[in-house]
Amino acid sequence: MSGVAAKVAKDRAVAEGLGTNKNPVKYLNQDYEELRTQCLASKTLFKDDQFPACPSALGYNDLGPNSPKTTGIVWKRPSEICEKPHFIVDGATRGDIRQGALGDCWLLAAVASLTLDPNILARVVPENQSFEKDYAGIFHFQFWQFGEWVDVVVDDRLPTKDGRLLFVHSEEGDEFWSALLEKAYAKLCGSYEALTGGSPIEGFEDFTGGIAEEYLLKNAPADLFQIIQKALKAESLLGCSIDITNAYQTEDITSRKLVKGHAYSVTGAAEVVYKGKNVQLIRVRNPWGEVEWTGPWSDDAPEWNFIDPKVRASLDKKANDGEFWMAYTDWVTQYSRLDICNLTPDTLTSNDQHKWNVTLFNGSWVRGSTAGGCQNYPGTFWTNPQFRIKLDEPDNDQDGTSQDPSCTIIVGLMQKNRRRQKKLGDDLLTIGYALYKVPKELQDQTDVHLKNDFFQKTPSAGRSDTFVNMREVSKRMKLPVGDYLIVPSTFEPLKAGDFCLRIFSEKAAESVEVGDVAKADPYEPQVTDKDITSDFKDMFQKLAGDKDEVTVNDIQTILNKLLSKRKDLKSNGFSLATCREMVSLMDMDGTGTLSLIECKTLWMKIQKYTEIFIKADNDKSGTMDAHEMRAALQDAGFTLSNAIQENIAKRYADTDLTINFDAFISCMTRLETLFKMFNLLDKDNSGRIDLTLPEWLCATLI
Repeated sequence: MSGVAAKVAKDRAVAEGLGTNKNPVKYLNQDYEELRTQCLASKTLFKDDQFPACPSALGYNDLGPNSPKTTGIVWKRPSEICEKPHFIVDGATRGDIRQGALGDCWLLAAVASLTLDPNILARVVPENQSFEKDYAGIFHFQFWQFGEWVDVVVDDRLPTKDGRLLFVHSEEGDEFWSALLEKAYAKLCGSYEALTGGSPIEGFEDFTGGIAEEYLLKNAPADLFQIIQKALKAESLLGCSIDITNAYQTEDITSRKLVKGHAYSVTGAAEVVYKGKNVQLIRVRNPWGEVEWTGPWSDDAPEWNFIDPKVRASLDKKANDGEFWMAYTDWVTQYSRLDICNLTPDTLTSNDQHKWNVTLFNGSWVRGSTAGGCQNYPGTFWTNPQFRIKLDEPDNDQDGTSQDPSCTIIVGLMQKNRRRQKKLGDDLLTIGYALYKVPKELQDQTDVHLKNDFFQKTPSAGRSDTFVNMREVSKRMKLPVGDYLIVPSTFEPLKAGDFCLRIFSEKAAESVEVGDVAKADPYEPQVTDKDITSDFKDMFQKLAGDKDEVTVNDIQTILNKLLSKRKDLKSNGFSLATCREMVSLMDMDGTGTLSLIECKTLWMKIQKYTEIFIKADNDKSGTMDAHEMRAALQDAGFTLSNAIQENIAKRYADTDLTINFDAFISCMTRLETLFKMFNLLDKDNSGRIDLTLPEWLCATLI
């Protein structure tokens, strides 16, 4: 209950702007300025009790407390490592990043790319931090995490061995921003060991909030050059590299002066007329600042003598500055892969018109509710979270005919917090998504999930390339104008996890989570004296006596006696707790008892719900599958969001993900009571109610 309340409070704060880069979430509620001020006032150096300098911060297995790899490790502050430590000297450079005894080269490649863009670096590494002015042993960094920016505080105690930093360090040994950034990221992920293994794309995204695409150049799409041009115009970050087959090839230099296993930046794309033919060129930058391509279109290549002098003047720079041009055809052949990180509008510094429009949804796959698996499992696939996007404004340079205009979108599905869960033995889930075009007759139906019959007869209009166990799967798609449904899922059903779904579109697009509502239209029988049989009345009066009212215990006796007469239902009867729920629903005068009319009305409701339960109980076992609860709730008149469905599964399903008859009736009556209570208190139908704490407690303690 408290977790649900905390989530509601967080959602409201996010709606008010919490989680932006200008107003980041304070990770673990640690306020950098407040803690720093306290340390300066007390003349003490900060010690982080949330990520203490102890074995647990190192890891859980290879770097666990009893591992020989952690023997002899001593935590030291920079002033204990060198005579005069510095945070950043003459700007952050690639030389500040030297890998240590940790397999996080993926992260360091992303950090190295940060040094190429001072504006983005300043977002991740806030300025005005130093070991000189107002030094208090505390530093902070900002990262994007699953839809929000977080500010992470660390102390400057770093793991050392034989007096040297164990992990990332600077070339000179006296510059510490990179080591402290690595520590802050390790804190965010739970430990240093949690950083082992990954892709630079993950770092790109967590440093920018962007969405990444990866292209293997041996399978480059026909329009990749145009994609690159668009990405550069939108100020995206582009990086390319040459794959290596073993560690010994790292930074080997080819005969044409390209470096293997090394991260390059793509900084330009242009078309020139060369000897009467159009030639596509790519500009690449080596962050070393030297060692340049020596093939066609390099700085001193003869090709430059055969193009328009004005074009040459605008493109050609003859300097050994690490930046060079090459033919697109050579680039595709020489390099192995291209990574594009498309930035969100709030990351970009210019007001250029070519910004992406971004929609982000947070969701969960919950066992027995929304963890439906992929299309291979049609019985449960439809229970996965569903999201709608309306693409009604085509790209400016759309490729289709005027009758069939198209829209570019990038859809990214990212699973959350899996690094933190490594120590629990949880690996990455195998994830993917499918996208469907919604026919006109269903375009207005966003309150309820599209069911199995829709997916059985509707082919997908797009999908992620494959289901993989990566943090994120993403794909760029060009789709005809229209309404689309996106269904993210794990490969197998019953795999629990949290995710965020991001949709980048070239033009503004309306998006909504399907069924993100709460509505109720339950069965309300109108009972009169004529509806009450003599048998029912006799049974009631025997228990009620002169009071003409029955108690909870009486209700249990009556209902279980009536229930026992049904041979088509396997049930052990109603528990006293469920009967209390029933009395709460029907007791409008607050006596805690029910009259004859109220009792009969209740029984008629139960009969209605019993028919719904029997319909769902296909094998006549006396239970229904938790995934079938969504359809049963709809049959009972309830339209509920995924979050509510998930909480129902957690509360009413057994460990084997089945719901018995007693739990089902308890859930139905509880829902009816909550809706009735809200509607009574929401006198102006505003969808909101205001309660004092005593009123809230009285209303919920039912």
